[in-house]
Amino acid sequence: MDQNHLALEFRARIDAAYQRLMQISEAEASTPYRAGGWLRKQVLGHLLDSAANNHVRIAHAAIAGQFEGPGYDQDEWVRMHNYAEMAWPLLLSQWQDRNRLLARFVEQIPENRLQSPWRIAAAAAVTLRFVITDYLSHLDHHVAQITSR
Repeated sequence: MDQNHLALEFRARIDAAYQRLMQISEAEASTPYRAGGWLRKQVLGHLLDSAANNHVRIAHAAIAGQFEGPGYDQDEWVRMHNYAEMAWPLLLSQWQDRNRLLARFVEQIPENRLQSPWRIAAAAAVTLRFVITDYLSHLDHHVAQITSR
């Protein structure tokens, strides 16, 4: 998949996810996606945190030609943001805006930088291209959780 196709795929997946997420009501968003799991709001909050962390990581790899950095404690990020108390429309708007900005950034990455090495903590190195496609798979996985009924 070349850079143009990757950028188009990124935008298309974000837009499709947004259309699905818009169908969730405030009441549904305030319920767990499964017994004992996060509220749907918290899952979307996790996706906001993922977008924030990965935006910085992707930018470093695209600009510097590599990235190596720490992971993050997703449970603490969700807890500290207190997404459970936020209004669903606000969360959804923040998610859409952050991902549109990230999509815009991905569109600007030169093809040769998509091969930049990328490593989190002690995990094996992968390419920036892999990270971007994996980010979209991660997003799809959690959107499916949020929209399951």
